Amino acid sequence: MKKAYWVILAVVVVAAGIGGWMIIGKKKAEAVEYRTAKIEKGDIQVTVRASGTLQAVTTVQVGTQVSGIIKKILVDFNSVVREGQVIAVLDTTLLAQAVDDARASLRKADIQVNQSKRDFDRTKTLFEQKVMAQADYDLALTTYETAVANAISAQSALNRSKINLRYATIIAPISGVVVSRAVDVGQTVASSFSTPTMFTIANDLTKMQVQANIDEGDIGKILVDQTVKFTVDAYPDMTFDGTVRQVRLQPVVTQNVVNYTVIVDVPNPELKLLPGMTANITVMVQEEKDILKVPATALRFSPPKEYVDALEKNLPDSVKKRREMWSKGGGGGRPGGSGGGEVRRRGSSGMIWIKVGDSLKPRRVRLGVTDGLNTEVRGKIEEGQEVVLSMTSPQSTQAGQQQQQQNPFAPSMQRGGTGGRGGR
Repeated sequence: MKKAYWVILAVVVVAAGIGGWMIIGKKKAEAVEYRTAKIEKGDIQVTVRASGTLQAVTTVQVGTQVSGIIKKILVDFNSVVREGQVIAVLDTTLLAQAVDDARASLRKADIQVNQSKRDFDRTKTLFEQKVMAQADYDLALTTYETAVANAISAQSALNRSKINLRYATIIAPISGVVVSRAVDVGQTVASSFSTPTMFTIANDLTKMQVQANIDEGDIGKILVDQTVKFTVDAYPDMTFDGTVRQVRLQPVVTQNVVNYTVIVDVPNPELKLLPGMTANITVMVQEEKDILKVPATALRFSPPKEYVDALEKNLPDSVKKRREMWSKGGGGGRPGGSGGGEVRRRGSSGMIWIKVGDSLKPRRVRLGVTDGLNTEVRGKIEEGQEVVLSMTSPQSTQAGQQQQQQNPFAPSMQRGGTGGRGGR
């Protein structure tokens, strides 16, 4: 009998232990889980990102003003040229004949001038002797003046022919590097309303520029002399420096998006950067160092309504009155702080929740500069405190599971404001 008693007692103890273990485990399982981050000191950089194209500061397209067949090409791609250097020559056969023809026309005009001058002098003498009529005198004078004008026109034609002959010799208008050659020996170039491009010469590749398109939403942040850092695909491990030189006022509309062109001066002493490369630029708009900052997600977090209501219920009446006055004054309602779940602009206020043990304490803070990921905060906070980014409770999890069962296409939502977005 005694032995049976001890067996029953042992079974009861084991059952009680199992039951207690299950109860304790269930309570632990029902504990609220917080995702937190520590308030830390650091730097925040406000930047604007865009892409652009590298170009030489001065690029000249060299063409021809006369038509003809290319006889000689004296430069090639990457050739270094000096201003005034001969880089190509056209066939001058027809152009030289045009000069000879213009010279002959001038000679003919001079002969006509001399003949008309002799006729005019003779008519003038007879007119003074009252032998020649006034009409004959006027006709001789007109013929002489017309011959003089024809001679001047012939001289202009000769000069024009000589200029065209000189144009057959293509010279470099600037010193630089030939980055493009679009013709070959024997090719015919025709001068028309649009001058054909034969060569493209970049003035100085040690000084280049980036032409970047900045969205209209960010162009207001761009100022002259701001620091720019950029990378190119050719050197993925290198970062190059530049400076904003110009913000052009002409809008560029691409697919209904308004952009503005920003010119960035770039030094290129090692000639690593080449024209046409795509540059991914980052404009340094503002930088704050050694400041208290929190993840931007913390400013969008708000505990469940029942948690906030319980918290407000335990507040002193004086605090409730101040909170009510603050709320009526446009503070945004209950201490979720951020109202619509957006980070407010610099100089405004926000609300963060500090985790102290197993409870949360709200802290109103002043917002400073933000880079979209982290935000500067000022107020009664200290470095190292844990700020809540999101919270998950069994009730919210069960509610989300029931919602998924009712509508399998509905997205899962966590309670606690931005708990779902906080993981990004």
